[in-house]
Amino acid sequence: MSSDPNCVFCKIVAGTIPCFKLHEDEHSIAFMDINPGNEGHALAIPKAHHPDLHSMPPELLGAVARTAQRVAAAVQKALNPDGLNLVQANGRGAEQSVFHFHLHVLPRRVGDELKLNWGHRPGDMARIKAIYERVKAAI
Repeated sequence: MSSDPNCVFCKIVAGTIPCFKLHEDEHSIAFMDINPGNEGHALAIPKAHHPDLHSMPPELLGAVARTAQRVAAAVQKALNPDGLNLVQANGRGAEQSVFHFHLHVLPRRVGDELKLNWGHRPGDMARIKAIYERVKAAI
């Protein structure tokens, strides 16, 4: 499995950086985003390092999409948002901030005024953990 020693997501996969892990299987993991656009914001990534959509093998893309779908169902069950976005930022022009392919599972509320590029504001770790526990229980 390919890995980049400088990639924060590879470090999460390796267990050298902690995360609020929601799901793990042979090919992918999902965890809470610590810079959430909205409460319940999670990420689904491949375990292998692939910088972007262009480098993703189709079968691995499918595995990550299945993980995102599973997490999305849990977020819906646990938090009952009005809607949900799956967002994949591919490249600097799309504001990709971590160059390891990832899908954002982003709960939405009517009127939340969340912009596509929501910026990186550290979230409240206690609140992220509380949401994590609710979503994790729903998986």
